[in-house]
Amino acid sequence: MNPIVLVTGASRGIGYATAETFHSKGWDVLTLSRHPFDSDVIWTDDLTTHIQFDLETPQYLDDAIAEIKHVLAGRPLNALVNNAGISPKLPNGDRIGVVAADLDFWQSIFNVNVFSPALLTRGLHSELKAAQGSVVNITSIVVQRVHPFAGSPYATSKAALGGLTREMAAEFARDGIRVNAVSPGEIDTPILSIKTQEIIDSHVPMKRLGTPYEVADAVYYLCSPDSSYITGSEVLVNGGQHL
Repeated sequence: MNPIVLVTGASRGIGYATAETFHSKGWDVLTLSRHPFDSDVIWTDDLTTHIQFDLETPQYLDDAIAEIKHVLAGRPLNALVNNAGISPKLPNGDRIGVVAADLDFWQSIFNVNVFSPALLTRGLHSELKAAQGSVVNITSIVVQRVHPFAGSPYATSKAALGGLTREMAAEFARDGIRVNAVSPGEIDTPILSIKTQEIIDSHVPMKRLGTPYEVADAVYYLCSPDSSYITGSEVLVNGGQHL
């Protein structure tokens, strides 16, 4: 039987590329996102394994977990990729700082970027343990440095996700579950600021955007047997932007 992966935020960008990459490697792929797939989906014609759910409402996450378990039908879960994330910006593309962000804004960011990965992993722990599986959390370059366009709530949430990765790695190692993170820099996805080219020109030594598939390849590596002795690590995929 093929190994199986669940990818969140899979309808576009890094999540879509990750789902397509795992599918190309012979994995069965479950997907979850708040948006449906576009009609030109090319990597699969079976969308019965797609669950539409908004992770901004984690109080209803138990319903989504129940649906995931129903689709799994008793199968172990070999990998969970917590990719879904939100990074709202001002209309002109500028960052949202502490002064501009009220409690509801902070709450919505943390619901998607931190609490949902924790609760999904908790809810699917037995399925991951049965597979001796892997969890990969998608963090961000904002964990390594202040970003001119990513706001304070987003940066703080991704730093928290990095801490969560470390804690889950330590907690779940006894269950045979490895937990790692991939930290993208400027990747060609819809989440980019309209001023991203300024960063490419001044802060990225490789002088180009990364592709979603370059991130997906790192995610796949961390879920494959080739990384069997790696846990609690964060792989930087940023063209040297952290330097």
